[in-house]
Amino acid sequence: MTGGRSHLDPLAALRAPGDPACDVYLTGTVFLDIVFTGLDAAPVRGTESWARGMGSSPGGVANMATALARLGLRTSLAAAFGDDMYGDYCRDALEQGEGIDLSMSHTVPGWHSPVTVSMAYEGERTMISHGHEAPPKDEVLEGGRECPPPARACVASLVPGEAQEWIATAARRGSRIFADIGWDETGGWDLSALPDLAHCDAFLPNAVEAMSYTRTDCPRAAAHRLAEQVPLAVVTMGAEGAYAVDGGTGESAQVPAIAVEALDTTGAGDVFVAGFVMATLAGWPLADRLACAGLTAALSVQEFGGSLSAPGWAEVAAWYQHVRSYDVQDPAALRRYGFLDALLPRCARAWPLRRAVPTIGFRA
Repeated sequence: MTGGRSHLDPLAALRAPGDPACDVYLTGTVFLDIVFTGLDAAPVRGTESWARGMGSSPGGVANMATALARLGLRTSLAAAFGDDMYGDYCRDALEQGEGIDLSMSHTVPGWHSPVTVSMAYEGERTMISHGHEAPPKDEVLEGGRECPPPARACVASLVPGEAQEWIATAARRGSRIFADIGWDETGGWDLSALPDLAHCDAFLPNAVEAMSYTRTDCPRAAAHRLAEQVPLAVVTMGAEGAYAVDGGTGESAQVPAIAVEALDTTGAGDVFVAGFVMATLAGWPLADRLACAGLTAALSVQEFGGSLSAPGWAEVAAWYQHVRSYDVQDPAALRRYGFLDALLPRCARAWPLRRAVPTIGFRA
């Protein structure tokens, strides 16, 4: 099960008649990602560099959607797709390859797909993107369906100084809102400039973002400050792991990161959020949610690309079997990730797993 649809449903025990058909809804821009790998160094101006590997995949918001779907969540994505070959490729990869519901998405005639070229070397990445903003879609789709649809949860990216109406609508309909934030280009770092924060159940910034918004000099202090604004604050701290504070109960938890050799960090933040959303919807304890999110993110950075690297349950099971093996048994990992015993099927696949690298142009 490398990529594609998950055969493990983490919410199976919780599903009941009358539940929304969608577990998670999200919206955003889908890019075609072209990733060059095997570069010995950064390209030098005026020279030609040859890469030893290349892969293509849907990127942008597709990174998050793919990560959610590979963890077994029924995922609905609203996005614009161009009517070019790139758009067809991305739509097919998400809908047919990953089982993501695209009924809320739309095709824009004459609009070309946004493209990002990423070059990975020495554990770093350099990206060049091009695209134009897509025209908005109607809020009411064919057949009278409304967007956003009923969903257990929604994943949103907050924008400083901008209220996104769909977030308030989704929260009003009972969806739990999980939000992250990008770099504040205005330099204001003002929590009051994030109006949609009031609708969020969980806020998941990185350490720099959290400290900037709270005017603190410690990620843990920042998490406690943010927990005064949202029910749950989660701050990612890179190699130090992640720290979370439940604003309602006062509970806090910290889980260290798994030490891995990072090949490409593209999409790792999306994978972390996806793992945390899945574990939260499944009702896991706070520390286990952090551990699950950190594990999935650690597995993703060992592969190249964004959605290409998002792990499924086969990857998680293979890793857990590896740390339980006689030769490399890790007692600390066994204690921290013991919650996987009741969830994962036996997995006989070899470790480490290697992914196929897809490309555009082959025809069946």
